[in-house]
Amino acid sequence: QNPVTSVVWVRFPLLLPKNMNILRRSYNWTLNKSAHKNASWFLGIVSFMESSFFPIPPDIILIPMIIAKRARAWFYAFVCTISSVAGGLIGYAIGYFFYSVIGSFIVDLYGLSNSFDSFEDYYNKYGIWIVLGAGFTPFPFKFITIASGVFNLNLIQFTVVAIFARGLRFYLLATLLYIFGNSIKVMIDKYFNLLASLFFVLLVGSILLVKFV
Repeated sequence: QNPVTSVVWVRFPLLLPKNMNILRRSYNWTLNKSAHKNASWFLGIVSFMESSFFPIPPDIILIPMIIAKRARAWFYAFVCTISSVAGGLIGYAIGYFFYSVIGSFIVDLYGLSNSFDSFEDYYNKYGIWIVLGAGFTPFPFKFITIASGVFNLNLIQFTVVAIFARGLRFYLLATLLYIFGNSIKVMIDKYFNLLASLFFVLLVGSILLVKFV
């Protein structure tokens, strides 16, 4: 079996067709729960955890919540941004103080330990740009927040760039959903499996890029 394919299926079993129904049920469940009085807290907690250790990106929750309540689109984007940056600071602390105990375990879950060890030279040269790119793209932000702590990236610069990158990502998504919400909902309902697969392919591709390049 192709080694790249093996890594994809082992690390990201959600890509398996048999699990697409689970994702679909999760999407529908989030739509139903978006009106709950604690929905914003739920979104904030997931966004917070994703930046330091949790594997599921908040977009998966943010999208159906905005589709269900478009008037709160920018509020949800604000919750995602602030919570994600706060979680990123926890990831930074994990890298700075506890990498050998906690950080290395989280990085190893993605099969990126070897890449992390050789990442320092790139980080010393392009640290701020790496944070910017990871904050905006599907790449696991926790990998970068931990790396920022390990390689002692300036904390103020890290925080400012993280706010900009995460804010740009979530507010852009919120704006698109606010403007095209009905059309996007129809498209998601019709092509859910394809769109879910595409999202995870982008996620896996960004990780493999770091792992094998």
